Amino acid sequence: MSSLLAPTLAAPVAAPAGGATAGDIPIQAWDGTALDCAACVHAALRQAGGCEPGRCCMQDAYARRIDRFFRTHPTLADEHLAHPYFEVRAIAARHADLFRLPALLADPDETVRLQLALRVPQRLLARLRCDPHREVRIRVAQRLPDAELPTMMRDADYDVRRIIARRLPEALLPIMLHDVDTQVRVEVARRVPMPALWRMVEDADAEVRRVVAERLPAPLLQPLALDPDFLVRWTVAGRAVGPLLEQLRHDADAEVRAQAEARLAVLGAAASNPCTSSSPTPSDDEANHG
Repeated sequence: MSSLLAPTLAAPVAAPAGGATAGDIPIQAWDGTALDCAACVHAALRQAGGCEPGRCCMQDAYARRIDRFFRTHPTLADEHLAHPYFEVRAIAARHADLFRLPALLADPDETVRLQLALRVPQRLLARLRCDPHREVRIRVAQRLPDAELPTMMRDADYDVRRIIARRLPEALLPIMLHDVDTQVRVEVARRVPMPALWRMVEDADAEVRRVVAERLPAPLLQPLALDPDFLVRWTVAGRAVGPLLEQLRHDADAEVRAQAEARLAVLGAAASNPCTSSSPTPSDDEANHG
């Protein structure tokens, strides 16, 4: 920037009461006072055009301006990991040297700890598993090594447990069959292998039973053909074979009956033309859902 365009440092930038804004966001320091570029530790950077009040400033109260500053000057992040403003610490943590981050694991603000959960080496994530803030624990659950996932199966937050159910080794999923939250059990039903999947046929929630109906081997679908939820029966009708399919052709619900007729037509077409690879056969269906 030329000297003619460089802004003066003679006086602090006006506070919101003085009318200084950038768009709709007032220009003010993180502590609510007017920005004072002359007193800033980066005054020389300001003189050289490296930062700008209302746009790129690590002393501003607005996180986006702080972020723009550290994206422009990432090498300065290490210097501000102990800044009194949590937004500065959190944004600096995105760019700081990884070796400097462990010192912030006990930071009092969850915004800072959230950034750590996204960046620290996996071996350090265990120190955040019991963080009081759910968003931090969610990020931990997303990154935790597979061997440590069981330690979060009983987390108080259902979103954390749902992530664990998505990542947990299949052999351990039966432990979560009876989780109190429906969405967690849905995730379990989507992955748990037989014979544990069979144990979810009588789950209390229809949403879970619908997933079971999608995955259960076709010869075992009979108990779900009488399910009180018509969508469960509709799902069964789309996969049934033999006498069970005939039973569903007479279901009390018209949509279930229509689905059974459509299934019967598909099976009939496949039987009449065994060379048609695109039409599912009973054996194909069982192979896909077994």
